[in-house]
Amino acid sequence: MSADHLLTGRVLIWDGNPLIEGPEAARIEEGWGVLIAEGTVAAIGPAAALREAAPEVPETTYGRDLIAPGFVDAHVHYPQTRIIASWGKRLIDWLNSYTFPEEMRFGDPAYAREVAGEYLDLVAAHGTTTVASYCTSHPESAEAFFEAAAARNMRVFAGKTCMDRNAPEELCDDAVSAYDDSAALIARWHGTGRAGYVITPRFSPTSSPEQLEALGALWAEHPDCLMQTHLSEQTDEIDWVKGLYPEARDYLDTYERYGLLGERGLYGHAIHLEEREIDRLAESGASLVHCPTSNTFIGSGLFDMGGLSARGIPVGLATDTGGGSSFSMLRTMAAAYEIGQLRGRPLHAAELLWLATEGSARALHAEGLIGRLTPGAEADIAVLDLASTAAIAQRAAQAEDAWEEVFATIMMGDDRALRAVWVGGEKRV
Repeated sequence: MSADHLLTGRVLIWDGNPLIEGPEAARIEEGWGVLIAEGTVAAIGPAAALREAAPEVPETTYGRDLIAPGFVDAHVHYPQTRIIASWGKRLIDWLNSYTFPEEMRFGDPAYAREVAGEYLDLVAAHGTTTVASYCTSHPESAEAFFEAAAARNMRVFAGKTCMDRNAPEELCDDAVSAYDDSAALIARWHGTGRAGYVITPRFSPTSSPEQLEALGALWAEHPDCLMQTHLSEQTDEIDWVKGLYPEARDYLDTYERYGLLGERGLYGHAIHLEEREIDRLAESGASLVHCPTSNTFIGSGLFDMGGLSARGIPVGLATDTGGGSSFSMLRTMAAAYEIGQLRGRPLHAAELLWLATEGSARALHAEGLIGRLTPGAEADIAVLDLASTAAIAQRAAQAEDAWEEVFATIMMGDDRALRAVWVGGEKRV
């Protein structure tokens, strides 16, 4: 068998969706391996069988470390890298105090390139191999991000953020330039290498009906693109939307009436949903993205993972850098567990890992490419040391099964838990 490398240890396998089918839909196989060839997973299975099939291939042995898919972060704002963990206010105040002043700097291509590279290196060190990012309203910020990702061979989804009102003049485009800039970026980057373009209205309060209509038309012309925006993050935000769109039935309707509701739509936060909105999201096949550290940091509320996933709505998981307070998907999984506890639906370690890998991949319509270790998938891999600190090691030593070990790392782990990170079949960390 032609291959480049063999990784052996404990391997995480998905047999189904643990959120729907229960934790039994996931397995951790001892003494297994992942065979990599030309940037993809060539085979998985018992290590002895893989060694026999490819006896000349170099092997890296990870022992009792967990070989997992690279983490997939389904909603980030890379331009907010340098304002992460700024003292928290309500959403609108936070945007005006921190976000907008920092985003004004991204009209400078050199600054955008610097932060893009910095951001991607930071998240890779935490085991994240794919992100879906908002850029700023400057096309240069999107160019910088795609270029930085290409240089690192990372699979990314991103788009120029569009907004033409209720923001500083220096950050506002208009309906025509939002359409034209986005169309040009689609032509240049969508499907180029490992990049996918995402049509990106920031949210209804910062886009006029004319701009939303233009972006809805653009999405209709490029239906294979994703579309990302924000939905029902805070109650005062919802009141603002009602004042700006008095004719709308609810927040989701401000997107739906302009052609911005669909199967490839990504709606971040989605905390305070009305019944009609839930019905329409389920009917359309749209995906929601849970941003737990952001929701607690900015005081937004508690996402209903149990109720929404039971409706069959795909859900991804995200750091929401920089409203989210960590670059780490381990910390994000821990926050999702804590919010689940407060909602009466604590999540098993298998469910948390699913959300951070295959769940987010499905939300991004990238299942089969990323999020699972299966033949033909891209070889993006996070290897977790399940005893990375003294505190974690002493708890793991008492674990009755592998899932208890994993859970301790989810709750207490950080970048020290990353034994290795492989991106496109190459070891990065």
